[in-house]
Amino acid sequence: MNLQLDGHTQLLCLLGHPVSHSISPKMHNESFSKLGLNMAYLAFDTTPEKLPDMLQGLKAQNFLGCNLTMPLKTAVIPYLDELSQAAKLSQSVNTILHKDGRLIGHTTDGIGYMDSLTDQNFHVIGEHMTILGAGGAATSIITEAALQGVKKIYVMKRQNASYPQTVAIAEMITRETNCEVIVRNQNDPDALKASIADSLLLTNATNVGMEEDSRSLVPPEFLRKDLLVSDIIYHPEMTTLLKDAKEAGARYMNGKYMLLFQGAAAFQIWTGEKMPISYIKETCFS
Repeated sequence: MNLQLDGHTQLLCLLGHPVSHSISPKMHNESFSKLGLNMAYLAFDTTPEKLPDMLQGLKAQNFLGCNLTMPLKTAVIPYLDELSQAAKLSQSVNTILHKDGRLIGHTTDGIGYMDSLTDQNFHVIGEHMTILGAGGAATSIITEAALQGVKKIYVMKRQNASYPQTVAIAEMITRETNCEVIVRNQNDPDALKASIADSLLLTNATNVGMEEDSRSLVPPEFLRKDLLVSDIIYHPEMTTLLKDAKEAGARYMNGKYMLLFQGAAAFQIWTGEKMPISYIKETCFS
């Protein structure tokens, strides 16, 4: 990587908390260098309380845009001037384009996830899937899967204060697409078992399994050989869910290529160029 910064360098960044572990800066800066683009990508640790000031700062310094990660994907929406269709449906934003003084919100999590499935030869169009969780990344995945032609999606969600909002989003996606989205209680083992049994794809979109958390939300006996199992977590590479899937003889994948392809979609929104996928796979994901 050979970035040469000057007075004409266009700046982009990642906002979230924490961000020190992210490989997004390396991925984007390697891409800029490879394509000869005079751009640079930074990471700023940002809590929800600091978000309004950060966005004002990005506008004042004429940043080209930014990515958002937890816990900002929903919190950012009131500060934006426009939302893409997928961002409206999912009520989640992970990419902002700063254009003509306006902040335009996009979500590339869902596109990145669906592209990662295609890349790994997981074919789910016209099929049923079960997704664990209903946060920003999960709702983006649900939205994009519905838009691309998944027939039915079971959303396993804890029955907490945000449960009614998840049901409302699911009903809106069902109305706007040809996909039936059904929300069920994540803590009901019978509902979880029935949903997985009726699905070709099982996706964990919660943070259960990250770092020190070695749990899985799915009992191993619910898995089967012809089930496709994915986890959007990429650190560790093998969560307990994926280990159980491997033991069951199922095909499985972690979240590293979702990260790659959501980044590629954001890269194209900002630059109009295609990210050099093969090169980035080799330099950042090998």
